[in-house]
Amino acid sequence: QVQLVESGGGLVQPGGSLRLSCAASRSIFSFNDMGWYRQAPGKQRELVAIIISGGSTHYGDSVKGRFTISRDNAKNTVYLQMNSLKPEDTAVYYCNADYGPSRIDYWGQGTQVTVSS
Repeated sequence: QVQLVESGGGLVQPGGSLRLSCAASRSIFSFNDMGWYRQAPGKQRELVAIIISGGSTHYGDSVKGRFTISRDNAKNTVYLQMNSLKPEDTAVYYCNADYGPSRIDYWGQGTQVTVSS
């Protein structure tokens, strides 16, 4: 069993920044990839960013150039640095981990990000 615990969400003004954290209950080296997804009210969950085990990263088109995904292997934690936030970034952000040869998906409980003046 894998547990993912997100933190760092909150209310921020447009143009501001937030950093989300996702702490895993086991070594992040054991995952094929880890990522962040988000879901706004009435919309489908969408990819924000992922980091592959080898270190390469991929971003959703709407966040490229503004968000950065990174990891701290020693802390078993993945981060999402969000800059130049826009109201349309408002959503619940979920951490995801893809584990093992069967590619089992694990999800965190989600953290709310609200961008509003």
